[in-house]
Amino acid sequence: MPVYEAVIDGKPRNVEITKTGENAFAVRIDDKPVKVELLNSRVNLQKPFTIKVGDKSYRVELPTVEQGKTAQVKIEDVTFKAEVRIPARKQAVTTFEPAMSAVSAKRTSSTRQQAVAEGAVTAPMMGKIVSVKVKQGDQVKQNQVLCIIEAMKMENEITAPKAGTVHEVLVSDGSAVNEGDTLLIIG
Repeated sequence: MPVYEAVIDGKPRNVEITKTGENAFAVRIDDKPVKVELLNSRVNLQKPFTIKVGDKSYRVELPTVEQGKTAQVKIEDVTFKAEVRIPARKQAVTTFEPAMSAVSAKRTSSTRQQAVAEGAVTAPMMGKIVSVKVKQGDQVKQNQVLCIIEAMKMENEITAPKAGTVHEVLVSDGSAVNEGDTLLIIG
């Protein structure tokens, strides 16, 4: 996950945010873990909303925030000056050609921790598998769509980096995947 640089009332902080549920997040602020939950099912950042941090609830008001500019953030009745610097990312595209790697391994259904197999097609980002377009034994061409991952409300086509045979499909429709997870193996 990317680490954001935030400056709160002049104090620099490193913030990492990982979505863990529909409205739940694991947040690390300077390596201190905190669980955060949005109490409103649909948050409109232009209006006040409520978050739960640990056992306490807080009312938050955010102005329109521009990259690299200081904003006045109000939490309960306290106003903070905040600036967030989002780490540089590559320009978003909707078609990915995952890298093939050369280490052998297996995937178990009980854990996402895995090494990467030769010919593995890996997830370029965290998301949800919307559709798997191939099955074990299928012949695929280079750049053929293998599956579609939804991330941040965008559907991203994962394509075959080379022609070959699908040896193994490790995901199914609806599967949640993390960046780097093996999706399928092509030989």
